[in-house]
Amino acid sequence: MRRAVAALAALLACAVTPPASAASEAVPGPAGWASVNGGTTGGAGGTVTTVHTRAELKEALAGDGDPTAPKVIRVAGDINGHEADDGSLLGEQDYAPGYDLAQYMSCFGEDGTTWSDTRYDYCKRQRTLRQTGSTKEKAQIQLTVPSNTTLVGAGDDARLLGVFLTVNTGTNIIVRNLHLEAPVDHFTSWSPDDGTQGNWNARFDAMTVVTGKNIWVDHCTFTDGRFPDRDAPVGFHGKHVQRHDGLLDIEDGSDYITVSDSRFADHDKALLIGSGDGRGDRDRGHLKITFARDLFTDIVQRGPRVRFGQVHVVNNVYRGRPEDTLYALGAGLESAIVSEHNVFAYPQGDPSMVLAAYGGTHFRDTGSWFNGRPARLDAVATGLGLTDDVGWDPADAYDYRQFTSPSAVEHYVLRHSGAGRH
Repeated sequence: MRRAVAALAALLACAVTPPASAASEAVPGPAGWASVNGGTTGGAGGTVTTVHTRAELKEALAGDGDPTAPKVIRVAGDINGHEADDGSLLGEQDYAPGYDLAQYMSCFGEDGTTWSDTRYDYCKRQRTLRQTGSTKEKAQIQLTVPSNTTLVGAGDDARLLGVFLTVNTGTNIIVRNLHLEAPVDHFTSWSPDDGTQGNWNARFDAMTVVTGKNIWVDHCTFTDGRFPDRDAPVGFHGKHVQRHDGLLDIEDGSDYITVSDSRFADHDKALLIGSGDGRGDRDRGHLKITFARDLFTDIVQRGPRVRFGQVHVVNNVYRGRPEDTLYALGAGLESAIVSEHNVFAYPQGDPSMVLAAYGGTHFRDTGSWFNGRPARLDAVATGLGLTDDVGWDPADAYDYRQFTSPSAVEHYVLRHSGAGRH
């Protein structure tokens, strides 16, 4: 008990808290992979701007024509990705007047197996409307964070609602103390050949990092928010239409990223590392990412799912119902996941549900717990054909501390993870 309390005190002492004012953009740096390769400082020392609307945020990201100049952007209150310049909120019919989901679905036939432009006289038009509507929605809600930027919530209630936040080749970026509500894809597409019965494929994540380096996501909350997929219309095979993609996807050679003290809740496909098995030419040797002290609540899968990367998952808490969970950690092609002292709480479940193998061969766990008992995930991994020879050790890459008792992990994570929790 004394050791657990001492570890908790040590980590609390070094915990990073969101800046309380515009003058406090200089904060201690991250642990984990974001501390490597020169570290991650974001826009420290640059101009400080407070924004209240989408238009103001877009302008601040542009940096007066010099987007990569150091800058701190403070988000005050709610910013809606669908907010037009005149302040009105755009919807499906603004992007594609005449689009109708039921008509779109009917063009696949009752069983949803085959699209036909001639099945009904409106099918070709619905196909075109879905494509053009998706393009217009993307152009509206996508906001790209450039290099040398800190994007931070001002206070405890800053929210990005329906914003498709992206990093595209940006470096040295901090995103902190923000609620990110995943965008609803009004024009999600049905793919009959995806899986055994077909699948919906939404386009937008709450946040996507593409070829980004030295990124720190800290004290953020990611969720479907007001629009969970369980409230979406019912589609093929009696299942709800899926209108969300990921909460946070990291791909295309991105590197040196830490996601710390954050929450991921009420979502299907939470975290995807590496976009495809065929992207080894871009991802191999990259995707070095740390997930530390994060809380996952009612996540169906991908907490994270990893391809190629050297990913460290340490002191996270996973909670949910076994019947609603596919897996927590997904070992994909050429991935090397190191798991340490994570807490998995799935009443009436068993440790086999924690780990899934999708072409991966390397996974190592130390000291994790399942429903209060040792999880013995290395035994689960062996049963899946995975070896614990991951080929790297986080301690060789960076300095870090960790809790070593389940009570200390849960106490810290439940108290401190997420936006507005310090």
